[in-house]
Amino acid sequence: MRFIIIASRLFNNTNSFAFKVKQIHKIMNSGYEKDLVTALRDVVNGTNWYCAGPVSKLKKYTCNRFYADDGEDIVLIYSKRNDKFYALGAVCSHEGGPLEQGDIEDFDGREKIVCPWHSYDFDLETGDSSYGLKQDVYEVCIREDQVYIYTASEMSTKPFKKPIIPKDTAKNTDDKAVEEKNEDTGSLTYWASKILNTACPQQKVELTHKVGEMWRNGDLTVGVHHHPPDQPARDKDLTVVKPGKERKRGKGISLASRISNLHSMANIEQWAIDLSWDIIARFSSATPEGSDEALPRGFYDDFVQVACEEAKHYKLLSDRLQDLGSHFGALPVHGALWDSATKTSDSLLARLAVVHMVFEARGLDVQPKTLEKFAKNNDPESAAILEIIFREEITHVAAGLRWFTWVCNHSNPPMDCIPTFHKLVQQYYGSYLKPPFNTESRSMAGMTEEVRET
Repeated sequence: MRFIIIASRLFNNTNSFAFKVKQIHKIMNSGYEKDLVTALRDVVNGTNWYCAGPVSKLKKYTCNRFYADDGEDIVLIYSKRNDKFYALGAVCSHEGGPLEQGDIEDFDGREKIVCPWHSYDFDLETGDSSYGLKQDVYEVCIREDQVYIYTASEMSTKPFKKPIIPKDTAKNTDDKAVEEKNEDTGSLTYWASKILNTACPQQKVELTHKVGEMWRNGDLTVGVHHHPPDQPARDKDLTVVKPGKERKRGKGISLASRISNLHSMANIEQWAIDLSWDIIARFSSATPEGSDEALPRGFYDDFVQVACEEAKHYKLLSDRLQDLGSHFGALPVHGALWDSATKTSDSLLARLAVVHMVFEARGLDVQPKTLEKFAKNNDPESAAILEIIFREEITHVAAGLRWFTWVCNHSNPPMDCIPTFHKLVQQYYGSYLKPPFNTESRSMAGMTEEVRET
């Protein structure tokens, strides 16, 4: 009896308490002599079973998302073919896509869930992906017509109201370098850091175009190296959540779905503005390996142009949101794209390879399907904007490839571009590149089959 009281006090705040008490009785009646500590340890393991709901209810939907207090959300998947439940991490390990919105497809007899963002697949049983990634897998069992998932997290059918509010990085100590009286305001690197520390997206766009004009007019020099912030500033009213916890984007059929899709793209474009300025500010003193040759003006010409076009893309999307009765900031956003900048902050070659030759190139693969989504749902205005973005993103991939090749060729001794790219992708991206590829668009950017197939 003392054991039951102690166990009850420990675990009576969980939603599957009845199931756990049965576990206690099972231990007590097992016929084995166990001391209290050992028995309690067994009960702790038993208390990690979350009751997801009745089998009949959960079979009505292919995917059900369950939210965790620690962000480790789970998607419960019902396979009609196998009449079986599976549980995986709900946030795609590639770029944070919501797997509960994905489709279940057959891959050589294996059922896999395909992420709706970039078509990464994950085996329902193992969590393995043909792209080299892996999704967390959770044990599932059925007891008394109830489905249980084995997890130590506190779970709920609704999101926990704990949005991650971005710090006011405009007041970051990194700003001190920008705000000092004797700063070289005639340098491109000064303005790059200034823009990265600008929180308001409208001001970020305006300042980007202003600096682009000054650079093209010859009013700026490259300048000395400036230390950019670890993370760009964001408007204090913007709600930033973990990847996969933003609003479901849907298939673009309803107005709300189209707004959600456009809002997500505007968020990506704002990060793209910052990525362009960060490569300028962070790597202005970078040189090819074994060489003291500085980056030529053409490097800065290209990435200033990329920054200005990303700013244009953001404004087009922001204006379109207003046309549809919404605005940027109306929905939560995530910052997954900046993770790639953090991982490659120590290497210019890695930044060019991962951000521009992997992520931006992957955008070329999925953009036609996104464009088709709007065209099919009678939204030609949004489709026209996506056409502009798609054409210009090809040149951004080309810029990344061009300067990756330049750095390799000007190293001492020169590096072989293809194996160097493959090595950096494995080191900083952690996965092989796999189809589907938009080979036509990638070819227009100069990406050969050797680059695509790692």
